[in-house]
Amino acid sequence: MLQTATEGNEADACRSRTGGQLIVDCLLANGVDTVFCVPGESFLTVLDALRDVQDRIRIVVGRHEASVANMAEAYGKLTGKPGICMVTRGPGASQAAVGLHTAMQDSTPLIMFVGQVTREQLGREAFQEMDYRRYFADTAKWVTEIVEAGRVPELVGRAFNTAVNGRPGPVVVAIPEDMQDDLVACPPPTGFLRAAQAPSAAALDRLRDMLAEARRPLAILGGGGWSAEAAAGLQRFAEAFQIPVATGFRRQDLFDNLHPNYVGDLGLGANPALLAMVREADLLLVVGERLGDITTAGYTLVDHPRPVQRLVHVHPGAEQLGQLYQADLAICATMEDFVAALASLSAQQVELRAEWIASGHRSYLEYSTPPREGAPRIDVGRIIGELSERLPADTIVTNGAGLYTAFVHRFFRFKRYGSQLAPTSGAMGYGLPAAIAAKLAYPDRPAVCFAGDGCFLMAVQELATAIKYGLPIIAIVIDNSSYGSIRFHQEKYFPGRVVATELTSPDFVKLAQAFGAYGEMVEDTEGFAAAFDRALASGLPAVLTFKQDVTEVVSVGSDSGVDGPVS
Repeated sequence: MLQTATEGNEADACRSRTGGQLIVDCLLANGVDTVFCVPGESFLTVLDALRDVQDRIRIVVGRHEASVANMAEAYGKLTGKPGICMVTRGPGASQAAVGLHTAMQDSTPLIMFVGQVTREQLGREAFQEMDYRRYFADTAKWVTEIVEAGRVPELVGRAFNTAVNGRPGPVVVAIPEDMQDDLVACPPPTGFLRAAQAPSAAALDRLRDMLAEARRPLAILGGGGWSAEAAAGLQRFAEAFQIPVATGFRRQDLFDNLHPNYVGDLGLGANPALLAMVREADLLLVVGERLGDITTAGYTLVDHPRPVQRLVHVHPGAEQLGQLYQADLAICATMEDFVAALASLSAQQVELRAEWIASGHRSYLEYSTPPREGAPRIDVGRIIGELSERLPADTIVTNGAGLYTAFVHRFFRFKRYGSQLAPTSGAMGYGLPAAIAAKLAYPDRPAVCFAGDGCFLMAVQELATAIKYGLPIIAIVIDNSSYGSIRFHQEKYFPGRVVATELTSPDFVKLAQAFGAYGEMVEDTEGFAAAFDRALASGLPAVLTFKQDVTEVVSVGSDSGVDGPVS
């Protein structure tokens, strides 16, 4: 039986253990409670060690490495602690790369343990061998390979600290097969520490003065490293200082969308009135958001390198500050430390801002209300809007990529932090694995996945995972038998020349039932609510699907103001 760092006396804790057991001890010391994996012979010793601690670490076995990496990413995004996935060498690691890419672009703490060939075979192109340092150099914050079992506590400890500190992100730890069997005696591991990154007093004074001078300030929130406490604190700050708040691409849950200070999200198909508001602002307070191409409408919404607006840029990664935009005030701080420091500022009421805020919120409410006239037989916007009204505020909504996501982001009003799981990387196949991770992390909260037929079929095998672990998630599949987002752009840029975007979809109801899940076809908008109730009542993982003519999707997408990549 493994012994953790908190058990027994020091002499006993330093007894000899295998490298695999040390890895598991490190997981325990860092508070890991769930490991997502597709098993492989390259990390059998670690799996065996996990068997002994199943009362403390839950092992979730998926059906594809991309899915378990996405599950770990979603788990890390929800909990704020590094999500953990384990995959085998070569093909397993390659298939899991999409989850790393999402974790990197979404600033999510994640650690991927990858089996490796034995040490004597390194560099010989042995079976499934890869050089992970080179392979993942641009998709991870740090990549290491542990060739000495005695260094497991050091290097795994560094992996956890690297994943959570600065700009959060993914780390890859390669573990040679034979290293896991080595017996070593070393001190017990310790857990990671979050480094304090608070703004200086001088920076806070400057920020207070800039806010006092601004007539039309606008806050833009985004990025990773947030918490429920930080989001709530930022909301109090916005109220006290009379600042309207927008959110970045797929970060709508950072601020209650029904709060009177909320003015919308700067994602795909953003409200034209919000874009105008950004241009009219005289001060941008950007907190956590990198100001990437989606949030800035292809780097056109905010002039670079020097914005017309005064810019305060707050980010936990020093390398992000000044990377593209030259700020008037740059603050390197974590979200929690920055928001905690804001509490020390005394608010100065500025009456001229009342209409600035109110008009922005009114415009958001109008834009996020589905139109009733001229709606197709299956009105996606109305279905999403009605779900937004009836679902509990703590519902976790997930999606992958596709034209359908523009309607989710426009018409679903997020009311609570930690209720949105959507990849800013624009990865397909994310929604279903993310919903599984959400239900594992928070069993008492509803988890609803939106997916197009193309997106859903990239991870449909994980219905078996949901069945295995008894997770009653609900997937809503919009079936237009097409890669709709690409079709949309074909029609826009090459009208009448459709190619490579037509798909043949299965019977999703029968497919769901074959897995043991609940399945139902929805024939029209009016029938959706009752179908959703039946899915809930089933107590099973459920798939609700409806067919939609792709020409309707393309037409409605155009009316929704969608432009640029639809991912």
